[in-house]
Amino acid sequence: MSRLRLAMATSLAMIAFAGNSLLCRIALKQTHIDAATFTTVRIVSGALALWLIVQMRSVRTRSNAARGGSWTAAGSLMAYAVCFSLAYISLPAATGALLLFGAVQVTMIGYGLSTGERLRAIGAIGVLCAFGGLIVLVLPGVAAPSLAGSALMLAAGVAWGVYSLLGKRASADPTITTAGNFIRAIPITCAFSVCALPWLSIDAMGVAYAVASGAVTSGIGYAIWYTALPGLQATQAGIVQLSVPLIAALGGIVLLGEPVSMRIGIAAIAILGGIALVIVGKKRAA
Repeated sequence: MSRLRLAMATSLAMIAFAGNSLLCRIALKQTHIDAATFTTVRIVSGALALWLIVQMRSVRTRSNAARGGSWTAAGSLMAYAVCFSLAYISLPAATGALLLFGAVQVTMIGYGLSTGERLRAIGAIGVLCAFGGLIVLVLPGVAAPSLAGSALMLAAGVAWGVYSLLGKRASADPTITTAGNFIRAIPITCAFSVCALPWLSIDAMGVAYAVASGAVTSGIGYAIWYTALPGLQATQAGIVQLSVPLIAALGGIVLLGEPVSMRIGIAAIAILGGIALVIVGKKRAA
């Protein structure tokens, strides 16, 4: 892949990841769709998009599509998707993306430390900065985000971190693994929607946003990311993802008229800067 194509693919993937936050927030804020229905439509449309992508490849990958992934990973995917949707009932797009991204990275870094990885001094400072930023973001105050929403988004981040760790250990093609996980998650999300029937609310535009989130920013977004990933160094792949909360913040300002407070600005610098220090520290240690 040429540098231009790599840059374009990486940029599109980051926009897609940020787009998930924006689409969910827009759907739950501006339409009447409920969080459970949004989640189910997102998972089903994402599974269909990924299945179609796999079908366009070789015969061998077609036969492996439904067998890819695992029930454990599908459960982690669903935990992320459910908490993600419920959190965005009350959180602004930028705050949600920052909490999500911070929790994902802290989970993965914490797992690495628990399995024997060691941080250099610069990495340890980065971890402290990231934790400090998360604390600043959720501390009580006039500009503090919803406590319940924050807790749900942090849980979503932990679940996505676990899902990512399970994906790193998978031996199959990442797209096949992701397709398999989405397909396995369909019966789980349908059960979730049945449990949430008392709150059922369907809205045509809300469904359209959920389909876009599942098929485009999730399914196609992941496929683009896995295409770009082999051309990126591990450090580059980690650092480029720092742009996701910033893109979501910009989208929230432009599309939703959401303000950016001093609190979220300070938290963003601490969290994203801290994670960048950890990533750089790992590269130097290597």
